[in-house]
Amino acid sequence: QVQLVESGGGLVQAGDSLRLACAASGRTVSRAAMGWFRQAPGKEREFVAGISWSGTFTYYADSVKGRFTISRDNAKTTVYLQMNALKPEDTAVYYCAARSGSGSGDVYTTARHYDYWGQGTQVTVSS
Repeated sequence: QVQLVESGGGLVQAGDSLRLACAASGRTVSRAAMGWFRQAPGKEREFVAGISWSGTFTYYADSVKGRFTISRDNAKTTVYLQMNALKPEDTAVYYCAARSGSGSGDVYTTARHYDYWGQGTQVTVSS
């Protein structure tokens, strides 16, 4: 059994920074590409950032390019989302997701490609 747990969310002001983390527990996900998604009030869940199993390839939604950075530790046990220059429109519940059996350089940008999901962490950016 695999469980993903997000942490690091909170209430910040516009322009502030926040770092989210996603840690896995239980059974190890084999060759897992990782992604971050978010869902704002009244909106559908959307892709934010993805990183390959190797950790060397990343992809970002246009709305966060230049502000957010996805990374993972050397052991590939935790994935992070560094969020800088936060805007009120970044307010959402942020979810991490894992895709097992990935190629070393594969990055996935749609929810249907992911096998495991965390419960989410709230990020609120005030103006």
